[in-house]
Amino acid sequence: MMVSSFNRRGVLGAFVGLGVTATLKTKANVTGQSKQPNIIFILADDLGYADISCFGNPGYMTPAIDRIADEGVRLTRSYANSAVCSATRTALITGRYQDRLECGLDEPLTGQNKKIGLPVGLPTLPAQLKKAGYQTALVGKWHLGYPPLFGPLKSGYDHFYGILGGAADYFTHQMHTGADQFYRDDKLIHEHGYLTNLIGQETVRLIDGYAKNESPFFISVHFNAPHWPWEGPEDEAESKRIRGHLADYDGGTQQTYGKMVQAMDNQIGNILKALDEHHLAENTIIVFTSDNGGERFSNIAPFTGMKGELLEGGLRIPVVARWPAKIKAGSVSDQVNISMDWLPTFVNGAGKKPDPSFATDGMNLLPFLTDTKKKEKRVLSWRYNIHDQHAQLDGNYKYLKIGDNEFLFNVVDDPKERANLKARQPELFAKLKQDWAKWNAQMLPYTPENYSWGADGKHFADHYGVPADNDNL
Repeated sequence: MMVSSFNRRGVLGAFVGLGVTATLKTKANVTGQSKQPNIIFILADDLGYADISCFGNPGYMTPAIDRIADEGVRLTRSYANSAVCSATRTALITGRYQDRLECGLDEPLTGQNKKIGLPVGLPTLPAQLKKAGYQTALVGKWHLGYPPLFGPLKSGYDHFYGILGGAADYFTHQMHTGADQFYRDDKLIHEHGYLTNLIGQETVRLIDGYAKNESPFFISVHFNAPHWPWEGPEDEAESKRIRGHLADYDGGTQQTYGKMVQAMDNQIGNILKALDEHHLAENTIIVFTSDNGGERFSNIAPFTGMKGELLEGGLRIPVVARWPAKIKAGSVSDQVNISMDWLPTFVNGAGKKPDPSFATDGMNLLPFLTDTKKKEKRVLSWRYNIHDQHAQLDGNYKYLKIGDNEFLFNVVDDPKERANLKARQPELFAKLKQDWAKWNAQMLPYTPENYSWGADGKHFADHYGVPADNDNL
């Protein structure tokens, strides 16, 4: 059903896409294809695999995100580096497993220890692109440490507009009542408006300014949507009702959640329009994805699990990418990829090589984006502190440990992870378990102080056997 739904839209999209692409090529800056591409990386927060219509959502449409897919490539086997936000963001900005850095061990960073954050001076993704001549900006959510020790401007971004922490009310922009966290560069500011809209508007403003310059630009657009609290664009009354209790366990509906996703899609549409108006689309790489799997109201079909779990539903994310100068419109790839791949991909797209002094664990995806017939087997590893979760992916097979229970799944033939193959294929089970242990020995150890979030029976009825052993920030 999911594939056929996409194909029906794809037939129409192909005709529309051909027209749009032709227009882009006609209007493109004549020097555009010889120049480094602009890069816009759009990250949703807690978006499930099937929360957008081109990945099968039946409840609402996301035409702007679908347009990126129709005019570019849809990647169907994409993984987050972690089942929670700040850990994945650590991997994304460094191109490495987050478990190599202290700030990647908290799942997520809570802000209670202001001495933990992304170390200053690393050759991060924005820092490497800045060195390659790019103007760099982060619009939206940071969540990698607090001033004065940490911040976007200390880690390679020229400009920052957004929130520092892991969550925010969509109208007050605060995580805790009275605690401001909205910044323009290094200054606290007070903005009025729905947070999703403000992020989109600032991104368009930046594109308008960058279009006047010769230098290429890199904009990280990190939406807070559709992370809780459950507030759509017309729900300011809900903001007043919850009074800073952002986890919002008695709020939300599927309808509200859909409005939050659609509000984000509307702003992505405005970003695409700005690129069109400035004739920048042809030589701009634009990627849309999520930081981890879905949460309460997400559609994670055809998987099981959720944020905070190493089941496929906690790790699988939608990815669409467009670069009209290089990527064939309407492409689909099942090449396995992961969040930390975007650093080597973008740096190579800029015509450079990743900094050899800080070796990446990721893979350059450009060959697979530009030729979707190419495919390479991946071996990937995960761990998650709460419930002592381990996962090792080797091609189609995945070793999984949750608590005292261990499994071997073929996640392609059995995406729901129901048929435990460990007794049928004991040698493969033992190999993947051993491979995970070898990988884990290279990572930093968790400490008793590291925080780890997980769904529990107190707040999630389908987790009735799981004790409430964390504070569910």
